[in-house]
Amino acid sequence: MHGELDNVYATLLHLEKVENTKIDLLICCGDFQAVRNENDLESLNLKTKYRRMNSFWKYYSGQEVAPFPTIFIGGNHEASNHLYYGGWAAPNIYFLGFAGVIKFGNIRIGVYNAQHYHLGHYERPPYNEKDIRSICHVHEYNVYKLMQVQEPIDIFISHDWPVGITNQGNSKQLVHFKPNFEQEDNTLGSKAAADLLERLKPPYWCSAYLDCKVAASVQHGEKGPVTKFLALDKCLPGRKSLQILEIDSEHGPYEIHYDEEWLAITRKYNSIFPLSRNTTCLGCVSLNYDLSKLILFTFSYLYACSLGSSIYLYMLSYVEFNDGPLWQSRNPQTVCLLQFLELPYLLDVLDETEESRESKHDRIPFTSKRNPQFTAELIAEGRLGLFRPRARTPTPGTINVTNYRDNIYQTLEAAMNRLLQKKTVFGTQNTADRVSQAAEYLADGCCLMTYM
Repeated sequence: MHGELDNVYATLLHLEKVENTKIDLLICCGDFQAVRNENDLESLNLKTKYRRMNSFWKYYSGQEVAPFPTIFIGGNHEASNHLYYGGWAAPNIYFLGFAGVIKFGNIRIGVYNAQHYHLGHYERPPYNEKDIRSICHVHEYNVYKLMQVQEPIDIFISHDWPVGITNQGNSKQLVHFKPNFEQEDNTLGSKAAADLLERLKPPYWCSAYLDCKVAASVQHGEKGPVTKFLALDKCLPGRKSLQILEIDSEHGPYEIHYDEEWLAITRKYNSIFPLSRNTTCLGCVSLNYDLSKLILFTFSYLYACSLGSSIYLYMLSYVEFNDGPLWQSRNPQTVCLLQFLELPYLLDVLDETEESRESKHDRIPFTSKRNPQFTAELIAEGRLGLFRPRARTPTPGTINVTNYRDNIYQTLEAAMNRLLQKKTVFGTQNTADRVSQAAEYLADGCCLMTYM
């Protein structure tokens, strides 16, 4: 989309009217360019002369609201300083992260983001010229986690194409539009994406990157399933950049939710998250975790934690990042998710030694409603900092921490209980207690942000 949200949404609204149809979801296969401000422009993998604010900032600020639920992945022209695990980039606009699986209604959508394949996630903002390119590259760690997925994926999204996919479609037509592709000699695309295609066998696979429309069908074995592949062009006048697909699914509600299997995989493999330039050997690691038990663990609290849109809208209305460079801030959604999974925050660790993981970034224990001074004590100790409220709210120097946290807690708990009246959740006797506890965790995530 290259930041052209206004034009894309206007086109789709026009199509709805002309074709007498309804669009339930917009999927962007990379180069979305979620640029909120000038700091994000500095993290954009583009030459300076091509950098533009475009229109995403309107949706981030609330000036505009996306008319359709929108999910997107990163590409090779992104602002890469935000939301490694995914999250709400703006109301009704969800970023799928560097790799992951989510649910939209009953449809499972998987994602894989596109050289430095065997290296760890060593890049840290502010990025230098090399890091701003390499952070967009595929890392083996993300592919390895996706290879652990057992449940069927309905739609898979990647920025780069699976290698060899052009052999399954009209290769002559492709070479006609892109003559330089003829020299690729079956190397066009990503080997890792091809491995995932063979492993997951999704009914649909969507890609972008090479800026041309290509459709293909992949038959998995003589009597196996078929994957329909689609790549689209960039969003410019006269280019084939949009296509409406009809996918069988159960009737709504069509809402974005976390996927319990993917959260279990994230929790299981977080301990081997590679954070340096050293070559990783993930296949050499043996983890004695029962994935089925981890799935049950994540499902226990999953429904409450899936209210990302409500949480995001609340935080956007009342709080924003603390002072100082943007890259020093932790995203509150990431903090909430990691607290929920009982995982440490490792994304700002400068090396991956055990000492740095355990001493500098010890996991902050969950707070209790019976101990409302916990937040104030952490801030007094200098371990954590408050969000900077907007101008219409008190400043951090005068804010009542206890009341601030309790207001967030009450808002979240009320929203969760309203949704519980509409759906059957968990199937246990402790639903109300779990909602209350989840609201506490999320309230802490909204209040507690960064190391000072």
